[in-house]
Amino acid sequence: MGIFFTVHHQDTSCKARTGVMKLPHGPVSTPVFMPVGTNGTVKALTKDDIKEIGFEIILSNTYHLYLRPGIEVISAAEGLHNFMRWDRNILTDSGGFQIFSLAPFRKISDEGVVFRSHIDGSRHVLTPERVVALQALLGSDIQMPLDVCSPWGAAPKDAVKALEFTGRWFSRAQRAWETERDKGYGGKLFAIVQGNFFKELREKSALEIIAQDPQGIAIGGLSVGEPPEVFEEFLSYTAALLPPEKPRYVMGIGTPRYILDAIEQGIDMFDCVLPTRTGRNGYVFTRNGAFALKKAEYRLDFEPIDKACGCKVCREYSRAYLRHLFKTQEILCSMLVSYHNLYFLHELIRDARIAIGEDRFLSFKSAFLKQYTREEG
Repeated sequence: MGIFFTVHHQDTSCKARTGVMKLPHGPVSTPVFMPVGTNGTVKALTKDDIKEIGFEIILSNTYHLYLRPGIEVISAAEGLHNFMRWDRNILTDSGGFQIFSLAPFRKISDEGVVFRSHIDGSRHVLTPERVVALQALLGSDIQMPLDVCSPWGAAPKDAVKALEFTGRWFSRAQRAWETERDKGYGGKLFAIVQGNFFKELREKSALEIIAQDPQGIAIGGLSVGEPPEVFEEFLSYTAALLPPEKPRYVMGIGTPRYILDAIEQGIDMFDCVLPTRTGRNGYVFTRNGAFALKKAEYRLDFEPIDKACGCKVCREYSRAYLRHLFKTQEILCSMLVSYHNLYFLHELIRDARIAIGEDRFLSFKSAFLKQYTREEG
């Protein structure tokens, strides 16, 4: 299969590292944040906006694209890249998170998942094999297997059952992926470590996954409602179980603090809807912390969102103007603030990569978080 991931440098003071993934639509430098384009678009932004910021990979969702517009539409367009006119990489989530988040609509068995569409109530079946085939039709550069994510507070027996499904399903997914590869499909298949918040289950899951030699490994089942200190504990514990030669991915994290915690533990990839979802609600990231533009204190504030930010939004628009757009429900506010938030995270991770290369990541993280003191809910 060849080596597609190379570690360039590990910081001498911690596990933080830089590297590169060689994917079908170009190289991806790591650590990397992936903007979420669930429906084949990053909400409120054009593909050219995403390229202008500098992103080399985005995330889309198989479950949602399967329901709308339908795989037959995307197949007729010769794949998701061509359909959305995006010529860089795409990672597709399998729909496993929807098993978690849309629990009232589904039933899980060893065969797979039977669910009712949240759109029209129609009945559908997803199996590990079908999910691989769907993602191959999408043309995913990295695809995730079907898994079961159990929630924070789950009983041990439920966590065990979810883990058993995930493990058996990955074995089937890998065989299906090998079939697609033999037919010419070039995308990678990652595995997912589950186990809820039980260390013995996390270890069991990791060992089973490693034995199957996946091309990359994701840590699932974190940032699902647990306290921050529990997130940090299980992130550190699980990351230490993973082989260093594989790219590591923590699914669903998007705050600067969580991202920096993950980088410190040697995580290479992360994604989250947070920067664009909060952007649409007028909530902005700055080096002094995050804040809500809607507050009255910004009505006469003609400074940029962040004086230290070089994005086109901060160069051209004031807090007062953006607050006005938000209060009048102008679509432009969502577009501009989402752009800024993604630019902010992209620059944060670029600076982290530079710090790792200079063996000063821990001091960089400490200085950033010391300044990043404001985190309004």
